[in-house]
Amino acid sequence: MMAEDPVCGMSVNEQTTLKTMYKGKVYYFCSAACKSAFQKDPETYIREGPKGMPH
Repeated sequence: MMAEDPVCGMSVNEQTTLKTMYKGKVYYFCSAACKSAFQKDPETYIREGPKGMPH
């Protein structure tokens, strides 16, 4: 199954990608940088959506 990276908006394969759980929901990421950005400020990405690759 495919999911959208909440940080950059890229489509990712749920079976083979990085993931984390936040407030009972699993979020999937294309890279460690996107996962790290989400973990630093998850509410912004949940509320505002993807912003592109983190710098």
